[in-house]
Amino acid sequence: MTDVRRAAERYPGGDAAAGIASRHAFSFGPHYDPGNLRFGAMIACNEERLAPGAGFDEHPHSHTEIVTWVVEGELTHRDSTGRETRVRAGDVQRLSAAGGVRHVERNDAGTPLVFVQTWLAPRVPGGDPAYEIVRGIADATPYAVPEAGAMLHVRRLAAGERTAVPDGAFRYVHVVRGEVRLGEEVLGPGDAARLTGAADLEAVAVGAAELLVWEMA
Repeated sequence: MTDVRRAAERYPGGDAAAGIASRHAFSFGPHYDPGNLRFGAMIACNEERLAPGAGFDEHPHSHTEIVTWVVEGELTHRDSTGRETRVRAGDVQRLSAAGGVRHVERNDAGTPLVFVQTWLAPRVPGGDPAYEIVRGIADATPYAVPEAGAMLHVRRLAAGERTAVPDGAFRYVHVVRGEVRLGEEVLGPGDAARLTGAADLEAVAVGAAELLVWEMA
């Protein structure tokens, strides 16, 4: 089954006065939808836009694998383990909240920041927080999140280029930029497809495109 969710269907959030615009793919905060709580291990896929100087003040997380993909700009990350990093376009950042961690996410640069953040439910709750960043991940290099039984595939496609969608119990295809054809559907920026059961699927770039493809057990 292919369940397409358009960018315009995302739940709006954030704080416009504070320079934060959020778009949520799943039930989130005050936007409670009991029929849209999760897909496989995925419990959130948020598109965030932060104006220069804007950000999320220190807040807690627990029992969540948080994977961040910067589309443009630079994200400053600080957490309660004493770590501070700058995450740039092309980097994959993962924060394993485990038994509990607090962090800050800000745009300390002078240009707008856009990022996609995915939250995954771990197979086993608890444990100690962990952090990882992969700088400039290469196209088609899979990034594993074994704690959640998930794998991320980043694909950057030229016009007309094809990429296989991995088989799996749950697949989630998010279009970062450009347009792709997936079966009979054309997906644009911010659109996503939730796939179950189907096999031997390909995504074909209509023009230059960038995709995040999640494969989940």
